[in-house]
Amino acid sequence: MSEAKTHAQASRERRDIVSGEVRDEAGLIRFVAGPDGLVVPDLARKLPGRGLWVAADRASVETAARKGLFSRAAKAKLQAPPDLADQVEILLRRRILAALGLARKAGDLTSGFEKVVSAISSGKAAWLIEASDGAHDGRRKIWAQARRQSPPPGVLGLFTSAELGLALGLENVIHTAFLAGRAADRWAQDVHRLAGFSPLLPESWREEP
Repeated sequence: MSEAKTHAQASRERRDIVSGEVRDEAGLIRFVAGPDGLVVPDLARKLPGRGLWVAADRASVETAARKGLFSRAAKAKLQAPPDLADQVEILLRRRILAALGLARKAGDLTSGFEKVVSAISSGKAAWLIEASDGAHDGRRKIWAQARRQSPPPGVLGLFTSAELGLALGLENVIHTAFLAGRAADRWAQDVHRLAGFSPLLPESWREEP
């Protein structure tokens, strides 16, 4: 049993072409060479071709593009666009929003102040998704409740109420909780990868708890 587990863990490990370190796929971004020799992000890890893996942070992707490390790893002439890290950030944001929509349909999300507070107090909330343009007062009350939990749920505040509403098919989305479970764990992998490219909370929230 332990040997099978070790093999499964090894199959999820890849070498980062920038640092040379072998790391779990969860902390890496896969890239492939497109038909035109252009380096393309493959966040779903499903595109054909040899995978070129880079640590999930802006500095690593920019270094790989700037120093020609994709070509070196592929042993072929590849072109990495200068905005490759920005492309990864945009694609991750889209994946995260799309997954929230699927999670709502599956019953893994709850929205609205009272429902979110209830999910937190019952220990069911794995993540809090707060609208970036939501009022400070409501957010403060939500966070006060969250701090009583051990461990407290994660917090994501990148998306506006309109963006969340469009993803969830709801209006006036300010407070949302992603309920603990496998779906939340999978979703959190993309959130953690996104953290390497963008802060998860607005700058204006820095002084808040």
